[in-house]
Amino acid sequence: MRTADAHLPWGGTARTPWALEVTPERAGWTYAGLRVLTLPPGGAVTFDTGDEEMLVLPLTGAATVRCDGVRFALTGRTSVFTAVTDFAYLPRDATVTVRGEGRFALPSARATRRLSPRYAAARDVPVELRGAGPASRQVNNFCAPDAFDCDQLVAVEVLTPGGNWSSYPPHKHEEDRVHDDGRVEAALEEIYYFEVAGGVPGDPAGPVGYQRVYGTEQRPIDVLAEVRAGDVVLVPHGYHGPSMAAPGYHLYYLNVLAGPGRNRTMACVDDPRHGWIRASWTDQPVDPRLPLAGPTTREA
Repeated sequence: MRTADAHLPWGGTARTPWALEVTPERAGWTYAGLRVLTLPPGGAVTFDTGDEEMLVLPLTGAATVRCDGVRFALTGRTSVFTAVTDFAYLPRDATVTVRGEGRFALPSARATRRLSPRYAAARDVPVELRGAGPASRQVNNFCAPDAFDCDQLVAVEVLTPGGNWSSYPPHKHEEDRVHDDGRVEAALEEIYYFEVAGGVPGDPAGPVGYQRVYGTEQRPIDVLAEVRAGDVVLVPHGYHGPSMAAPGYHLYYLNVLAGPGRNRTMACVDDPRHGWIRASWTDQPVDPRLPLAGPTTREA
């Protein structure tokens, strides 16, 4: 896969009612998907989830969500850079109405089990400070395997202060195996959805960040994407990272992951050429600008 195939600029995948729509078919894989819904004041959209489980995650604004006769009020947030948000879970085979004002991400995954619709409060989202020094970042583990129950879907938010690198060291999760050295790897498809502080989706002159994806000799892929607010990068396989925040502009990305395994996991392996970098963090402080959004409830 080349950069032109993996990098999907904002607006390039719009299909009513979605401002952004990446289905598994559009991505060329089987499980992971993402939609973004933009609602004007008083706007509403009704849709069916089909064979996918989904979340309604406010990026900006607030909304009410009705699903199978249950109503959830999402307080939301003014920006991904100002707060952790609450969200709603939507099961497969459901009819849903979202009503409100703002921009809302709907990460999704093909599901076999039908769970109940649920509300998750912002105060219950585990927030982790990961890395150190110029590799410091904040991870909102709102739909990580240990934080929220789904059938297949995994999703987290990462906030990287301007000038820092995240998704680093480069890592991959493209096969279910235990490596000879004991490292566990899972097969996962992954979507990166980006916001850049000060940027507006669709502005070609907005601030930028960068995303790198590269493969192995057996499974080549070569992506170096300049990303703006609202852009997506697809990761079907290969090492991904770093995600680079330009100095002066904080970088946000929503990671959506799903795969064939029956146990939800984010197991990955580092590029063995760069894994040593993790040990260097023990002697470096975490970037004092963190957390960027919301209180830190868990550190690692």
